[in-house]
Amino acid sequence: MKRGIISLTFCFCLLVAAAQENSLRGWHLKDFTKDGYYGISLEQAYQFLAAKKLKSTPVIVAVLDSGIDTTHEDLKPVLWLNNKEIPGNNKDDDGNGYADDLHGWNFLGNPDGRNVTEASSEWIRIYWRYKDKYEGKNINADSLSPEQRYEYTMWQKARSGVVNKGMNDEQLNNLRKSLENINFCDSILKQGLAANEYTLADLASYKPKNDQEKEIKIYFKTIFKESPPEVKNTALMNDVRNYVAGEQHKAMADKVPVEDYHLDITGDDEKNLLTTHYGSADIQAANAVHGTHVSGIIAAVRNNNIGIDGIADNVKIMMVRTVPESDEYDKDIALGIRYAVDNGATIISMSFGKSLSPDKKFIDEAVRYAASKNVLLVQGAGNSKRDIDGYDNFPNPKYLFADSIASNWITVGASDAKGMAADFSNYGIKAVDVFAPGVAIYSTIPGSKYVSFDGTSMATPVVSGLAALLRSYFPALTPQQVKKIIEQTVVMPADKTLKPGSSDKVQLAQLCKSGGIVNAFNAVKLAAAYKK
Repeated sequence: MKRGIISLTFCFCLLVAAAQENSLRGWHLKDFTKDGYYGISLEQAYQFLAAKKLKSTPVIVAVLDSGIDTTHEDLKPVLWLNNKEIPGNNKDDDGNGYADDLHGWNFLGNPDGRNVTEASSEWIRIYWRYKDKYEGKNINADSLSPEQRYEYTMWQKARSGVVNKGMNDEQLNNLRKSLENINFCDSILKQGLAANEYTLADLASYKPKNDQEKEIKIYFKTIFKESPPEVKNTALMNDVRNYVAGEQHKAMADKVPVEDYHLDITGDDEKNLLTTHYGSADIQAANAVHGTHVSGIIAAVRNNNIGIDGIADNVKIMMVRTVPESDEYDKDIALGIRYAVDNGATIISMSFGKSLSPDKKFIDEAVRYAASKNVLLVQGAGNSKRDIDGYDNFPNPKYLFADSIASNWITVGASDAKGMAADFSNYGIKAVDVFAPGVAIYSTIPGSKYVSFDGTSMATPVVSGLAALLRSYFPALTPQQVKKIIEQTVVMPADKTLKPGSSDKVQLAQLCKSGGIVNAFNAVKLAAAYKK
């Protein structure tokens, strides 16, 4: 039966990436004066360190993320190794509560091999967590304690974003038909190309046999157009299916209790903050793309003529798997911070975030613990083009029920090669400390491959790598001094930038505390003065 092409009436998330010319690869490491890109002037920084005959000491950076490809050609030599553990004996040789944690720990896993890959939205989890407690009840917020008021206000916010917010039956039906159509088109192209996988280049060379195939080719070229040339149809189709599944799940969010993925797989209740030892040693798990990319920006082996160069040259990456698809669990983040601190990390890189945090108090305690052990935390501002001075964005350095802010914390916005704020980046003259390169950043992905991604997720490891460089060559620096040096040595582009999400032109000084983009050359020069 002949089927016509129906147009998509929804937006779905393609692979979050940007096609990039070879000449732009690694732009984030370059120098504006020499190269014309607002990178971090890393070559000049290393030249300065060499001229001063400064030597580095090893630094451990913990990456709280989705996982890492432990076999990657550019990362395998820089993995942190817990040499107190005997590999593969299923015993906790060092007595830290985590058996066989050679390169880190997976708080989303089970020793039987299962892993939490997809998780529900925190909004849905909170709605059902407190529904029986608050739904239909006459609550006088003024009579509540600060802790109770925080909980109740959070539940009200979650409820407003869950109840009657999904697609209606007609919209869902149209969505399913759109998916059927995409599957049909993909099947026709696979037959025509005689291949189960194909890229945009394959599609471009494809010779349609009839008008229907011609129409399908044009249609699928529009689907491919926002992705890098190496992306295949299988990845795109997976993104589309995930979007449709997510919308179906959202439509049922206020009707069916959320499935407790965490309890089912890890065996641990994410609401019970007293239990701390769960998970597995499998830090690669099911989807390590994001964590592998982040890790490469920080520490991919330098000057080996393979792939890319990371920022820091004497660093070990400790992977702490805490971030599934969708929203992370507060308990995993808090325990991930504590695990990193207890096992020697001095910098923790966190490229994730959400807008609700039911157990922030537990994270706050972990942040205070990190501060007491001289550990710096670096976190992305997020990709919602919001002013987060007035919008909840978690985790964050503001302690609950207190006027204090963690001094060992850097929040990072994303900038592009022209020194402009990335159009997706969150900002805030109070909440965001610095901007850093976060557009078309070329780095490692599983399978010893490389690709470019956009996001404050990429800007964060740029700053984490810079912090590692400083702590490696100037080990006496405290987290607070490292933060101050990074903030005081930013480059401030002369041109105005568009404020993300608007048509207003502003200086970066109106979008973050420091007013500029991090710069490694300036930072090591100032750090050398601190040393004196």
